[in-house]
Amino acid sequence: MGGSQNGVLVDNGKPLNGTKTEINGSNGQAAIAIVKKNSNGAVVLRNPDTITPKQFEAPGESIDPHCDPLNPQTISFRDITSAAFLIKDGVEMTPCPRSTTSDTYGMDLYLKKDFLQYTGSFKERGARYALLCLSEEQKKIGVISASLGNHAQALSYHGWKLNIPVTVVMPKAAPIMKIQKCRNYKANVIVEGKDMAEAKALAMKMSEEKKLLYINGYDHPHIMAGQGTLGLEILEQVPNPDAVIIPVGGGGLIAGIATAIKALSPKTKIIGVESAKCPSFSNAMQNNGPIYTPIKNTLADGLAVPKVGYNAFITALPLIDKMVVVKEEWIALAILRLVEEEKCVVEGAGASGLAAILAGQLPELKGKKVVVLLCGGNIDTTVFGRCLERGLAAEGRLVKFNVELTDRPGGINELCEILSKLGVSIKDIMHERAWLKDIYTVEVKVVCETRDWPHSMELMNALKNHYNKVQFSDEPLAISDQVLMQGKK
Repeated sequence: MGGSQNGVLVDNGKPLNGTKTEINGSNGQAAIAIVKKNSNGAVVLRNPDTITPKQFEAPGESIDPHCDPLNPQTISFRDITSAAFLIKDGVEMTPCPRSTTSDTYGMDLYLKKDFLQYTGSFKERGARYALLCLSEEQKKIGVISASLGNHAQALSYHGWKLNIPVTVVMPKAAPIMKIQKCRNYKANVIVEGKDMAEAKALAMKMSEEKKLLYINGYDHPHIMAGQGTLGLEILEQVPNPDAVIIPVGGGGLIAGIATAIKALSPKTKIIGVESAKCPSFSNAMQNNGPIYTPIKNTLADGLAVPKVGYNAFITALPLIDKMVVVKEEWIALAILRLVEEEKCVVEGAGASGLAAILAGQLPELKGKKVVVLLCGGNIDTTVFGRCLERGLAAEGRLVKFNVELTDRPGGINELCEILSKLGVSIKDIMHERAWLKDIYTVEVKVVCETRDWPHSMELMNALKNHYNKVQFSDEPLAISDQVLMQGKK
């Protein structure tokens, strides 16, 4: 058992990562959670002595009776097996193959490809189960929910297939592609609210006025049980994994999977991953309860939930071994790696698990059998292109530099010849004269693509040897931390 000694979180009598906790109050009580920040994000660990609350303070907004902070509900293994039986004819058992990059990362890595569900995400599991559990009367009246996209699509699709009326309220920030998909599935789509909080408030109001059942996309007990069926599939496909890495937004997915896996394989580590721009669950761990977290624009829009679910929190908290918070650049790089190495197009939320490995946040998994959940593939086409570029930049394969050269005929041509001989591909080039002191000099700004970081270094050396004034952008994230370079040796 772990505990605290002199303000240091310990495991079996040894300091955990050598990191000191904060002290709460004058009685010397250890902090609720320990946070170890680093250049790539943070790792959050729960103090095992902390008691999970039985209830929480009621918020000011309308309370969903199925997600009541005064009476939060946990789910059981039996709930998950019941869900698995009911939904088996309506959702896919998605593959979980060994990754082609296992040797690169130094672990026996498996990828659970639940983005291959019909609507492109794991959300179908919980949505279908929740709809099947409705009373006959409620099936005729219909349901409502607020969602950024994946839950809305899943609910719309299975409502259409089961002939149950569905209304979804989507915030204005929801991807256009996801909004249109819901309309294609015959749902009543309302685009309103600047964020999920405003969209949910409207959905709750409509629920009361029109007697529609509100189905929370991450905290309804039936939703969590449905998502937990993923845990059953993972253990069937990859017996006795050492760890399962799960993206975390509102908490329902990790709550369901952790319940299933810990029941059948208690030694398997459950590791959650969040984006640094929406660390709602990590903040909840430090608060020992859900707390509002301001959300910034993120590549992992599917994880952008400002407050985790009460049911999800009390279900998942005792079962989570570690929470990892990763920077956006690592998510972009993970998206790029999945496209190049695995031929998988995955959205930011779905790629966050691999991002934690790329960022070097999980060194203890070297040589272990690890399952990473790729939970969603609904990425906007424009955002996808940006992610690939950010991934290339993070890995040092997309380079930006400024160089001053002679403003004489052939000056820019000479630069292009140097790049051509090095095998560098020019992506963008522009020049300016007005702000230079020497009227016979031109500054050329270039964005180019290289094979890898050593190739970029070769380019830098060649230009610095040939020109007096050359300025490159900062070292890429993945190289300055030397994580990827170590992995490729």
